[in-house]
This record gives sequence, C-alpha cells and structure tokens, in this order.
Amino acid sequence: MHHRGTNKIPAPSPARPELVKGAVSLSPEISILQIFTTFLLIGATSFGGGVVAYLRSSLVDKHEWLDDKTFVELLAMSQSLPGLNATNMAILVGDRLRGIAGAIAAILGICLPGAVLMYVAALLYRVHGDRPLATAGLKGVAAAAVGLILATTLQLGRKSFFHAADLVFVVLTVIG
Repeated sequence: MHHRGTNKIPAPSPARPELVKGAVSLSPEISILQIFTTFLLIGATSFGGGVVAYLRSSLVDKHEWLDDKTFVELLAMSQSLPGLNATNMAILVGDRLRGIAGAIAAILGICLPGAVLMYVAALLYRVHGDRPLATAGLKGVAAAAVGLILATTLQLGRKSFFHAADLVFVVLTVIG
C-alpha cells in the first residue's frame, strides 16, 4: 500500500487495521458517492464556525475515516491556507480518501447546500427585504455555532493535552 507524500509504509492502526495510523491512505472501499453524501450532509447541517464540530463528529466518530491526531493536523493545515476551513478540510480529506476525485466530491458536497441556501435567501431578500424574525434566527444560529466550537475544543483538548507544558503553551498562545 502506497502512502501519499512519503516513501515509508506506516504500521497499521490497532483500532482499524485497514487504515494507516496517523493518516488515511487511498481507500477503494470508500466510494466517491459516500464522500459526496457525507460532506453534503455536513454542509447541510452545519452553520458558521460549528462546522468543525460536525466535521469531527462525522469523520472521526461516525465514519472513522480519520483519527483525532490526523483530524487536528488537517485542521491546522486548513486554517493556515487561504479560504474557508471547511472547504479546505473537505479537499484535504477527500484527497486522502480517494485522490482528486474524492477531493472534488467532498468540495461539491460541502458547498452545494450553502450555495443553494444563499441563492434562495438572496432571492427572498431581494423580493421581501430584511425581516426581524430572520435576523433573530441568524443570531440564534451564531450562538449555537459558538457552543459547538466550545464543545469540539473541549473534546479535542482532553485527547491532545498530556502534560502541563501543553496547557502552558495554549495559555501563552492565547495571551500572545
């Protein structure tokens, strides 16, 4: 089995022997349709910054396509690249699972619901103008996104911090 970006073949993961520890190799048992529908569901059910929580829940917990360490690594890469974290993450995960076709399926899946929703919202806004109820709903969604980010941070923090130095580093980063 060839692993992208390295000539070494890592040892299999004890939890999922068919997956490579720390990274997922190209996997023919995961179909392009599965990648598309998974990211379509994430794109349709997540809002704002809360998408990271949905990504982790789906990719790590539900489908077990990534482990927590790989998820955090890909998230860090996604945040350092220009563009939206969710779309960057979709491209990285899709590519790891099925190459270019997987990346295309993932990006189409995660972007399609938002694109359709924004198109419909723009049409409605053009016809009816701003409505107080819609504004209140969007503020509620923003509050829910903050809660999802906090929950994801706590989940990943429990699995990522092993020493007091890890916590000191985080505190210094926040202060900086």
